[in-house]
Amino acid sequence: MSQLIAPHGGHLVDGLVPAAEVESLKHAAGSLPSWDLTARQLCDLEMLLTGAFSPLRGFMVRADYESVRDQMRLSDGSLWPMPITLDVDQKFADAIGDARQIALRDPEGVVLAILDVEDRWQPDRALEAEKVFGTIDRKHPGVSHLLERSHPVYIGGRLHGLELPRHYDFSHLRSTPAELRALFAKLGWSRIVAFQTRNPMHRAHLELTFRAAQIAEANLLIHPVVGLTKPGDIDHYTRVRCYEKLLRHYPDQTTTLALLHLAMRMGGPREALWHAIIRKNHGCTHFIVGRDHAGPGVDSSGKPFYGPYDAQALVAEHQAELGITMVPFQEMVYVQERAQYMPTDEVKDGDTVLNISGTELRRRLQEGLDIPDWFTYPEVIEELRRTHPARHKQGFTVFFTGLSGSGKSTIANALLVRLLELGTRPVTLLDGDIVRKNLSSELGFSKEHRDLNVQRIGFVAAEITKNGGIAICAPIAPYKGSREIVRENVSAGGVFVEIHVSTPLETCEGRDRKGLYALARAGKIKEFTGISDPYEVPENPEMRIDTTSLPPDQAVQQIVLKLEALGLIRPAQ
Repeated sequence: MSQLIAPHGGHLVDGLVPAAEVESLKHAAGSLPSWDLTARQLCDLEMLLTGAFSPLRGFMVRADYESVRDQMRLSDGSLWPMPITLDVDQKFADAIGDARQIALRDPEGVVLAILDVEDRWQPDRALEAEKVFGTIDRKHPGVSHLLERSHPVYIGGRLHGLELPRHYDFSHLRSTPAELRALFAKLGWSRIVAFQTRNPMHRAHLELTFRAAQIAEANLLIHPVVGLTKPGDIDHYTRVRCYEKLLRHYPDQTTTLALLHLAMRMGGPREALWHAIIRKNHGCTHFIVGRDHAGPGVDSSGKPFYGPYDAQALVAEHQAELGITMVPFQEMVYVQERAQYMPTDEVKDGDTVLNISGTELRRRLQEGLDIPDWFTYPEVIEELRRTHPARHKQGFTVFFTGLSGSGKSTIANALLVRLLELGTRPVTLLDGDIVRKNLSSELGFSKEHRDLNVQRIGFVAAEITKNGGIAICAPIAPYKGSREIVRENVSAGGVFVEIHVSTPLETCEGRDRKGLYALARAGKIKEFTGISDPYEVPENPEMRIDTTSLPPDQAVQQIVLKLEALGLIRPAQ
């Protein structure tokens, strides 16, 4: 592993071993314990190996992790705001024993790197959430991932990269930090301002970035994140096609586009500081920090997680040490009388301000409504409409959850018939018992196996949904965490509708034709939901139905009305 030195950004860690050593190390990796990297870990590995996370040389050891968590600095004092850790499950941590190295593989089993096991510990993840994100509210996507989806053991150590993760999309736009630095040098660009985004760009963004480049007297790098962003964001394939169309509206030879395979944490001020360091590593001299940079929205009480300009304040505080200049910007709005976009602080009393929020844009797309030219370019809207049709044409999942005997399967079957009768889309029923027989026959009823069964159902439902079909799911799904994972996966390609069949336990037990509740109370069936195993009641489902005195046909009618209200099906004419 070496360090590259370039005119932009200082030292850059090169995490890949020399080509002559790759084959022998791959052979050696065959005898090492192997960990299959998660999607987030794959993003982090790529950033580490390419030097985007310089000065890091691997996943953090405990001393660095705790120093970053508490003080935003590595143990050597270097400024770094975000923990970069390799989390593994307890089973793997126990299995590796005293192994001094482990192999890190992609989902297809390809060895990407060897990690020197220098440290292993169990972190206090709630403390990490509080320190890094300033909250333990699970509505924060970073907190949700940390507390509900990350593994309990961290392994730290230096990386020996064998190859980078493979990408088959937009290869002409994927550049490592070293490649971008070389491009800037070739073009003769000495001042480069970077723009971070995870959303499609419209006229306001073009005006903002154009002004920022003028202020900085710099060329512009549009540097969108195409790794992991906020759940529910528009897919990166659509976004990149929109960026390419927007690029034509900048002056020639002033702007370039490159993709960043980063896993965002939505960490607000800390994340902004992190983004600035990453752009410095890519050779940029300036970085745009806008309103509520990398903010995840509001918490469970409706209050914003971060102040609108907290990120700008933190970056400004460390700007001299960072070695990259912040270009702060307020929200841009369209002033009708001037027929142009302006920062909000330049708007005068009496000016007519026009604005379309992200929520309003999604509503207009969902309902097929007009989107004015002052907001965005026609070719961008055409692309968005092509990949995000109106809601009544999108796929969706109806996910029933409730106790055994609550009426889930009965209602699901009746809903299946009703939706087939409408005939607007293909419909598939994924009933709990049927899935257990055909998809999860080898699984038991431990928490781990229950979660795996629900996630399998969610995977199939997400595939059906993103391809424009309707999935009806009816498992017990007793645990909040696995239901949230399914919601996130389905929502990436369509709409998720959770229906809690809230029929009380005593009613469910009284309906028990198979005698399962009696066997559970007698201790003959272990881990039975509602008796010897908990059912975590959904907090905010789209709908609740108690079938104690509600016939199936009436329940289905209520669901159909809900689907109509959500715009997923159109009322009968």
